[in-house]
Amino acid sequence: MENLDNKIALNKFLLQSGICSRRKADMLIQSGQITVNNDIIKESYFRVSGTDVVLYKRKPVTLQKKIYILLNKPKNYITTSCDEKNRKTVIDLIKPEIQDRVFPIGRLDRASTGLLLLTNDGDLAQKLSHPSYNIKKTYVVNLDRNLDQKDFNKIKFGLYLFDGFIKPDSIQYISSKRVIQITIHSGKNRIIRRIFESLFYKVIKLDRISYSVRNYFLYLNKNEVPQGCWRFMTDKEISLLKS
Repeated sequence: MENLDNKIALNKFLLQSGICSRRKADMLIQSGQITVNNDIIKESYFRVSGTDVVLYKRKPVTLQKKIYILLNKPKNYITTSCDEKNRKTVIDLIKPEIQDRVFPIGRLDRASTGLLLLTNDGDLAQKLSHPSYNIKKTYVVNLDRNLDQKDFNKIKFGLYLFDGFIKPDSIQYISSKRVIQITIHSGKNRIIRRIFESLFYKVIKLDRISYSVRNYFLYLNKNEVPQGCWRFMTDKEISLLKS
């Protein structure tokens, strides 16, 4: 948990309280909906501490205990905190045990399965979402037909998509030439599917099987988390993730 003796920016305080995202926090502050010690504050970077009385809709806002979850997403769940079409989301999988507001780091599309990290630690989420943090994600990809050697080499040495050059960290055949294991640290939207679709292959199944950080200094895999289940990350894992 945040050290309450240290002052932090008001928008960060709201983010870490779990009531909203940082962007929405800025909107709430600028629209005069947040008071600190009975004063309306409209500056996002106004400094507050745990001894200040922060109110939203006349209700106290307090810092949450940080939560870090490793979840194995099944097919047909949306990677979001809520869905306007009332489809099932990954948050439904952790209720009712987890009542605090948490959000997924990164995305898996609805048809994909595998590992997701969820947290209410906005600072860590921001860091982990940036490619420079070098989180490597490994996927098993089932294709509609054999990946021939020429196309395998194109992917291995990198290719250009509409949003730039992309080169995986590693790629290999596993049980057959239709089943590929690929590791990548890019966080671009639908990047794995787009790599294969650019070479006219259809992805039949996509499963994220592991995360690794800084050359396997921290390694998280799905073997111990059955599909549709989740667990809290250990103190050691959290420490390594933040280090």
